[in-house]
Amino acid sequence: MDAPAKPLADAAGAADPLGGHVRPDGVGFSIFSKRATRVELLLYDRADAPAPSRVIALDPRHNRTHHYWHAVVPDIGPGQIYGYRVHGPRAPDRGLRFDPDKVLLDPYARAVTFPDGYDRAAAMRPGRNDAVSIKSVVADERAYDWEGDAPLRRPFAQTVIYEAHVRGFTAHPSSGVPAARRGTYAGFIDKIPYLVDLGVTAVELLPIFAFDPQDAPPGRLNYWGYSPVSFFAPHPQYSARRDLLGPLDELRDLIKALHRAGIEVILDVVYNHTAEGDARGPVQSFKGLDAPTYYTLEDGGARFANYSGTGNTLNANRSVVRRLILQSLRYWVREMHVDGFRFDLASILARDSDGRPLPEPPLLWDIDSDPVLAGTKLIAEAWDAGGLYQVGSFAGDFWKEWNGQFRDDLRAFLRGDPGMVPRALDRLLGSPDLYGKAPREPERSINFVTAHDGFTLNDLVSYDDKHNEANGEGNRDGERHNLSWNHGVEGPTEDPAIEALRNRQVKNFLAVTLLSLGAPMIVMGDEVRRTQRGNNNAYCQDNELSWLDWTLLERHGDVHRFVRELIGLRWHRDHVRDGGSMTLAEMRERARVRLHGVRVGEPDLAHHSRSLAISASNLSGTLHMYFAINAWSEPLDFELPPTPAQELSWRRVVDTQLAPPEDICPLEEARPIDADAYRVGPRSVLALMAGG
Repeated sequence: MDAPAKPLADAAGAADPLGGHVRPDGVGFSIFSKRATRVELLLYDRADAPAPSRVIALDPRHNRTHHYWHAVVPDIGPGQIYGYRVHGPRAPDRGLRFDPDKVLLDPYARAVTFPDGYDRAAAMRPGRNDAVSIKSVVADERAYDWEGDAPLRRPFAQTVIYEAHVRGFTAHPSSGVPAARRGTYAGFIDKIPYLVDLGVTAVELLPIFAFDPQDAPPGRLNYWGYSPVSFFAPHPQYSARRDLLGPLDELRDLIKALHRAGIEVILDVVYNHTAEGDARGPVQSFKGLDAPTYYTLEDGGARFANYSGTGNTLNANRSVVRRLILQSLRYWVREMHVDGFRFDLASILARDSDGRPLPEPPLLWDIDSDPVLAGTKLIAEAWDAGGLYQVGSFAGDFWKEWNGQFRDDLRAFLRGDPGMVPRALDRLLGSPDLYGKAPREPERSINFVTAHDGFTLNDLVSYDDKHNEANGEGNRDGERHNLSWNHGVEGPTEDPAIEALRNRQVKNFLAVTLLSLGAPMIVMGDEVRRTQRGNNNAYCQDNELSWLDWTLLERHGDVHRFVRELIGLRWHRDHVRDGGSMTLAEMRERARVRLHGVRVGEPDLAHHSRSLAISASNLSGTLHMYFAINAWSEPLDFELPPTPAQELSWRRVVDTQLAPPEDICPLEEARPIDADAYRVGPRSVLALMAGG
């Protein structure tokens, strides 16, 4: 049984700040619920306690201001475990789903804890779930020594993004990380020298907001983390520390260590839905606090709108939710020193309370113009599962966009699809058809050909079809439109000719991603040909299928070296070195971009064409570049444009047709090309430079 409920009439507290905050006289609590009739604050001695040690009834006469329920509790402090019971009408046909049997998380809690016997299903069944529920933890975010650390504010022109999974980066036994730290924030720190050596400048971490690991098919765990239960608390199961507030400090140690190495931290954030799912899902927080406020509902409130494809959709442009999201972002910048955010299914944040797209979405403009977020990297996945696709038209002045058309068009072109040359040229040149109308920088386009969602780069060239049987959904899940090609054999092969072609195609994809105009993103393990054995939706595969196998570094060391050298070649462009300050149109004009085919000045845009070439100079006119792609199955002879000065010679820095180490080399070691033409091998990429 619960301890007797006690009012706190003499410690009423205040509506602001929301959450649980340490004060000189104890801890102040505040939570929003417009439709609640009664709220109880629950204090626990342990995460798995079958009942709270103390129940504090919030008196609506003293502990409520407007729709905020609040109190100050003396004699407690950081590390206190707590939750809420919220009473109110239960009328699911009107969206009211109050359930006072369920322990609710504080949406503003800075830390959460999972009991060892956590049971998601208990939040769906009738009855109490104290012993098996996720709970909030009081934290004092000021109690950390940052030692002078601050976000790095690296220009996007100098940014090379490495999308990584905190657990998957070091969980594999081959990582060399001690067993106690594998798959943790602390284990990630051990591998920072690897990232520095590779040359990436930012890590984009898959969700590290606390999420529900049991939101997955039976017998599996949610691995990716796109199932949030909190927008403030770091996921505690990624911590090597077992104390309640250890994850908070361990994550900050990781961020500080990455900054010391010159690497920015971008968080993949999920503000479009929560782990509570649809009407059949658990009551964990928002659903039991005030579902009509927090969620977009349909049919008079009886049904959850599902623009996320996961069962529910946050009502992001309602004032209470807007404030929650903005305060979350500010917290991660101010208190956690994060450098940027990638917004999952960001187009949902452009919808109104009825799900209709807004021409001027208030939340997106709030984020874009917020002074705390000024200078922070903002990256949108500019589409959602409801069919809203905004690549090239996402709101705001400073948002960058995952360029899904770069991915699709370069996949199609490099596998030899007809009619792709005009589209491929646009993608290589910063996608002017998408981004050239507004005076924006080339890096508005985040260029990528793979991401966590879909095939790895190795699997993109090894499978024609997805193979998701391990997910337990009859291979019905995952994207069917992959634009992949197995090059003759489905899956692994010992045929040396097929393996050589696949390896070349991997390098082709890396070359176009890292040398095109825009900000490039590569995925953890693509630099060593990590495979998921054809699984293109490994969200529930927390095992060696998803983890980075570090033995691949030796097996595919030539690809790893290729990536490292490509990143080095990017820095020869003065736009990159100087940090960039001009629009895409200005850059193309000043760089004197010229299009070619196999003949100089004659781009072949015909439907049957599989080849293209581009020449350009850096902004100061001291370095000249030539880039040719032959996506055809036979070699092609490309005429080379003359260098601007007689004393300059073209030097071959990349030719994916050649065996290592000739496939790529630094400019200062590159071999001069004295001929007027160059034979580009079948399905190959060539890059030449002249000057310095």
